[in-house]
Amino acid sequence: MDQRISLITLGVDDLRRATAFYETLGWRGQEIQETVFFQAGGLGLVLWSREKLAEDSGVSARGAGDGFDGIALAQNQRSAEEVDDLVARAEAAGGTVTRAPAETFYGGYAGCFADPDGHLWEVAYNPGFPLAEDGSLTIPDLG
Repeated sequence: MDQRISLITLGVDDLRRATAFYETLGWRGQEIQETVFFQAGGLGLVLWSREKLAEDSGVSARGAGDGFDGIALAQNQRSAEEVDDLVARAEAAGGTVTRAPAETFYGGYAGCFADPDGHLWEVAYNPGFPLAEDGSLTIPDLG
């Protein structure tokens, strides 16, 4: 397994407010399907509804300090087989699979797990977000 983080997704209560906040800091994002993507060096920062992120990750969207903290890390892989392998390895190491790997609405393949401390990871193959040879991710033009 490569040691890399491809995306950090922040579950937000108000997408407009969160986007305006980051834009005020000088960030420039692209919105598609109620999701905002920012390029952040060799990885992406994503803003998405807290409830939708929880549902997509297979966990309950409880309030702050009561379970889901609204953050999910992601590691993109080069194939569906690599997704299956990493999710299985995480479970064997003591993680909890919160969403079994399966085909996604965007034409990819992904699954989710929580590490032993409850931190969520999505492991995904997304043909629309190809990885560079060094594993870095460049968010394509979504327009």
